[in-house]
Amino acid sequence: MPQRVHVIPASIIKEMHQYYADFTTPTPQGAIFRAKTADAVITAYRSGKVLFQGKSPEKEAAKWLKENTGEQPLLKKKPVTNAKHQYTPPANLFNNSHLGSDEAGTGDYFGPVTVACAYVKAEQIQTLKQIGVQDSKNLTDTTIRHLSKKIADFDITYSLLVLRNEKYNVLKNQGWSQGKMKAMLHHHAINNVLKKLDPKAIEGIIVDQFCEPGLYNKYLASEQEKIAEKTYFMTKAESYSIAVAAASILARTSFLNEMDLLSDRLGITLPKGASNLVDQAIAKIINMKGKTILNTCAKTHFVNTKKAEKYL
Repeated sequence: MPQRVHVIPASIIKEMHQYYADFTTPTPQGAIFRAKTADAVITAYRSGKVLFQGKSPEKEAAKWLKENTGEQPLLKKKPVTNAKHQYTPPANLFNNSHLGSDEAGTGDYFGPVTVACAYVKAEQIQTLKQIGVQDSKNLTDTTIRHLSKKIADFDITYSLLVLRNEKYNVLKNQGWSQGKMKAMLHHHAINNVLKKLDPKAIEGIIVDQFCEPGLYNKYLASEQEKIAEKTYFMTKAESYSIAVAAASILARTSFLNEMDLLSDRLGITLPKGASNLVDQAIAKIINMKGKTILNTCAKTHFVNTKKAEKYL
């Protein structure tokens, strides 16, 4: 079987993990993730090595490597964003009144998926920047919670949706991918905000891109829904759009609050992410309350459920 091995920086492997979220398969020992596409099976290891093997491993690897420059990676995001793409936001939109939508909790084993959509007026943008609103990934949880209160008191129109674990696991068992769940959450959050606004006041809508726009549209169509007019997609949108940054902070705060509630209910501090600490916490919960309790607090299809068995 043809194969290629490349050493890729951790930051790019993280983007790869997000990119292949809907194609993951059981992860082998020592790996961060494994995914299967039409062209190859991709296995990313904690050492930084990424193995591409299958029908066309070089084709899949080429998405992440610059041609003829050895191991230097492309700054490739989850989806490919073409500057001429119809869903690429116009540059002037960031300084105008617009909606921004983002999610939290999708990569965490424990806790729900939260999605927020926020509408920011042009005259509010500078003030929000001055109080510290920015990409939530650059902020501590304490700061995020503090900013969330300020945003909520700032006359910002927003919608916040929470997909708790019980419903998440039911949808997954019905064949929904996490990507479809996110698409529908974004769609409903956006529509909730649009219903509260004068359409003439909206210059556009920016969604922090987690899948190809075409796939997003397919997810909506499968539930007889249509994308809102003037909707745009871009990766790392919270670094450019203050509305997306505000939505990111609101979604993250909601996720943190939900995690606190779950921790109190279970009598154990639930770790975030999907590390070995999570595997150990899963085993402790199973020993305390039985395996079925995971349906109420975890995304049970994650490979961590299987990995936790060695700690039982």
